[in-house]
Amino acid sequence: VEPGVKIHGWFIKAAKEPGIATVLFSHGNAGNIADRLDRVLRLRELGADFLLYDYRGYGRSTGSPDEEGTYRDGRAAYDYLVKSRQVDPGRLILMGESLGCAISIQLAVERKAAGLAIEAPFASVAHMANAIYPFLPLGPFIRTRYENLKKMPQLKMPVFVVQGTSDEVIPVAQGKMVFDAAPQPKQYLAIEGAHHNDVYVVGGESYRRALGDFIGRVVK
Repeated sequence: VEPGVKIHGWFIKAAKEPGIATVLFSHGNAGNIADRLDRVLRLRELGADFLLYDYRGYGRSTGSPDEEGTYRDGRAAYDYLVKSRQVDPGRLILMGESLGCAISIQLAVERKAAGLAIEAPFASVAHMANAIYPFLPLGPFIRTRYENLKKMPQLKMPVFVVQGTSDEVIPVAQGKMVFDAAPQPKQYLAIEGAHHNDVYVVGGESYRRALGDFIGRVVK
């Protein structure tokens, strides 16, 4: 990515080749790509290839994480798919969970893709700070911004938002704010009883079917 920063990732083929799409998956704050392997092994049945990558400072990637650095890592992963693997942007899905929603949204603003799929998105770091510490005016003093809500109106691609109704980390209201700010076409899926980290497990077949339908609609 830059001197001193090398990004590590896994390219995982669709269960049946050739894949109908390629998903660039940006993971959440906890853990690394190894913790997302179970999810991807389930979703590759949809007929999509996946690129999982770790941000700088995560897993086997070098460097130290910061907001702009995670954006550069996402761009590097995108460029690898498009330039090195010759993936057509019209067959590329940007997908993120939690923190990874911010990287996927930034990519969706800057780059071409077939669609954006985000799970458990937050409005911004300032919104999260106010939700956790509502009586302290922390927002203006937080250097890391991840202004997802402000970026959503800039999107020019279909959007798919998924949330667990029992998310204990990110308030459901923030996910709805992010969804409401997105232009059409867009789709919202609430997984009843799902928490922050088990949306794809609790959602099961309905989650996979909805994501598969979204990919099928938007991929050229």
